[in-house]
Amino acid sequence: MTITGTNSATSAASATAANGSTAASRIPKKTLGQDDFLKLLTVQLAKQDPMKPMEDTAFMAQMAQFSALEQSSQMSKDVAGLRNDFAQQYATGMIGRDVTVTTPKGDIRGTVDSVSSADGETRLSVGGSLYNLSQVVRVAPAVVAS
Repeated sequence: MTITGTNSATSAASATAANGSTAASRIPKKTLGQDDFLKLLTVQLAKQDPMKPMEDTAFMAQMAQFSALEQSSQMSKDVAGLRNDFAQQYATGMIGRDVTVTTPKGDIRGTVDSVSSADGETRLSVGGSLYNLSQVVRVAPAVVAS
């Protein structure tokens, strides 16, 4: 019987030939989420020695960590929502005001006609064109024609 050795180069080559892509093109996650924590806890409980089960204090500590992770995740979502609400309210206060917006083609000056929000971005309508709130460099009272 012949045994063929494999290394990472031959494994990667055979994987590339099999499915047309390499594992190197896969982008690894940098942080662990709730699903990862639950999978880890489930595997840990399934693989523990029945004669030496996990101590109650260790299990409670892990559950407290999971609870803290869940609360932190929810708080992050809430803060993002508040930030979007604040930007929308701030932009609404610009309606009817004269603004200067910076673009790659240069600065554009005009009156804010309306405000819209999509994909977490607040946009101002100036002269019929939409601009991100972050592009505003100057706000002044509306110019009154006499």
